[in-house]
Amino acid sequence: MSEVTSRRVILQPSTVEVIFAWFQRVIAGYCLLFGILYWIKLIGFYPGSLWRFDLMPVHWQVAAVMLAVFFPFAAAGLWMLASWGPVIWFICAVTETVMYAGFPELFGHRLLIIVSHACVALLYIVFRVVIYLQKRPARH
Repeated sequence: MSEVTSRRVILQPSTVEVIFAWFQRVIAGYCLLFGILYWIKLIGFYPGSLWRFDLMPVHWQVAAVMLAVFFPFAAAGLWMLASWGPVIWFICAVTETVMYAGFPELFGHRLLIIVSHACVALLYIVFRVVIYLQKRPARH
């Protein structure tokens, strides 16, 4: 074997990186679903008297419009594994967390959404740390 071929580096994703890519794509699916649900509320196909844009209180109008745009945008970024996808998801997650944890008298109590965003963020951090530790050169 020559010296050149013995130093060849094979660039293939690790198992953790492949799982992380699928994790991001699953979250992308959920983001797309949430975006569609916000659009359904905005256009009035949602049951209830306050779930039509012109009948919503102003605080719901602002939140629903912002999330109806940002969730599908986050889904696209996460699906493409773009670096900005998790950033947009984070903006959506913080917005919903502030809505439901900070202003429950306006938006209601949705503890499941808060917990799910926290779990996704925690899993994301764990994946990034594990990938970083795998790629770090071994010190002797």
